[in-house]
Amino acid sequence: MEILAFGVQADEKPLIEKAFAGHHDVRCLDVFLTEDTAPIAAGYETVSTSVNAILDHRVLQTLAAGGTRMIAQRSTGFNNIDLEVAERLGLTVARVSSYSPYSVAEFAWALALAVNRRIVRASNRTRDFDFRLHGLMGRDLRGRTVGVLGTGRIGEAFTRIAHGFGMRLLGWDIVENPACTALGMEYVEKDRLLAEADLVSLHVPLLPATHHLIDAVALKAMKDDAILVNSSRGGLVDTDALVTELRAGRFTGVGLDVYEAEAGLFFLDKSLAGIEDDTLARLVTFPNVVVTSHQAYYTADAVGQIIDTTVRNVLNYFEGRRDENVLVPRA
Repeated sequence: MEILAFGVQADEKPLIEKAFAGHHDVRCLDVFLTEDTAPIAAGYETVSTSVNAILDHRVLQTLAAGGTRMIAQRSTGFNNIDLEVAERLGLTVARVSSYSPYSVAEFAWALALAVNRRIVRASNRTRDFDFRLHGLMGRDLRGRTVGVLGTGRIGEAFTRIAHGFGMRLLGWDIVENPACTALGMEYVEKDRLLAEADLVSLHVPLLPATHHLIDAVALKAMKDDAILVNSSRGGLVDTDALVTELRAGRFTGVGLDVYEAEAGLFFLDKSLAGIEDDTLARLVTFPNVVVTSHQAYYTADAVGQIIDTTVRNVLNYFEGRRDENVLVPRA
């Protein structure tokens, strides 16, 4: 049996091929699964997809018509998959329910530190042999307040690092994490967290209830000199509203590893094609904003765990087993 894997990065390909060796053959493609590329999957019972795949009803219908019966997504998030349509078509869907939380938490801190200490601006200057310090002043984080929206495994890892910095810890979640409470975190309402936090970091999944969790109202509730970091899902932030606040001169810095309209952009080289997304084009012009390309998870440790779990999901499908990674069970 041959597995078809869409959206495979060059660094991932040898890891995927090695992980599947001895189990199934695998064909790796660097193109993402979209309506245009879905016909390639004809004849493949099992397809593996990346987080930026678009699995709406049209794509799922094309896959099902071509003989696909199982989709193994190589990510935790699954907001890109229409699960109701998948179930109706008899498609089994599995994801990677967890992987190294430290990969994302550590990268979120890298973004926070980069915007606080003006690392990108400083690096660009020194490449031109400009060694002035003007405009590079940051702030100590010790003693300041961090607000963590979402205190699951990644949020907890982020909080532990914040505790190491000696910061005051505020949290917001539907369920309190005892590990965070033990570190001294105080759980408060979102409005209070936004009003008091010097650094706000997002670690919640993208659901209908969390879409634009940070909207125009939430942004206005934040301190003018706050730092905002999003390493979770782009749709958590109303980007147009964020641009409006940035144009007004608000916020010490914003670090974004995700963007709500990133599908069709992130993981691709658009350097010669140009960007038609005016919001993103405006966003990256602000000197206090750092945008990266959804790479927080991209460590050898995390990617290895993601691939190993994906292989296990495929093997479970063929052997009739079901675990916590299954979103739509086999009919």
